[in-house]
Amino acid sequence: MKVVSLSKDSEHRFSKETCDSLTFLKGLGIEGDAHCGDTVKHRSRVKADPSQPNLRQVHLVHSELISELQESGFTVEAGTIGENVLTEGVELLSLPRNTLIMIGAKVVLRVTGLRNPCAQLDNYQRGLTKAVLARDEAGNLVRKAGIMAVVEEGGIVNVGDSISLQMPPKPYKALERV
Repeated sequence: MKVVSLSKDSEHRFSKETCDSLTFLKGLGIEGDAHCGDTVKHRSRVKADPSQPNLRQVHLVHSELISELQESGFTVEAGTIGENVLTEGVELLSLPRNTLIMIGAKVVLRVTGLRNPCAQLDNYQRGLTKAVLARDEAGNLVRKAGIMAVVEEGGIVNVGDSISLQMPPKPYKALERV
């Protein structure tokens, strides 16, 4: 399990610029990223209530999703769908809420929920929203566009850093959109 790409953007744009390392700030997010802060930064949520806690400080996506989208004909790569951390070998969507994700030597993230895909995906490329949504055997909606987390311990993360997980106490709480 490792980091295969890192991205950030100081403005609220759909895609983010890739970089070799990121500085994670405890309780805030990623230095220089538009979503950094202790209160919500997502534009629609700011409009609803700007005092909400920021549960979307860091966006993680599994590289396997990018490969799946590419195989389906979409032109996507690292940073395209707005993630900060692109992982390899981590089943992000199956993690329970409050799982701790340790990256590199110091950084600890706490999983808060699922990213809810929005129309911006289709604005980027027609059909992309539908491609990151699915239905399970019971007919329930499955959001595949990654997970959100907050920074519990800060530090610097580099491309290639290892990732380990610490599961929360049982009973596990399923991820919901945040």
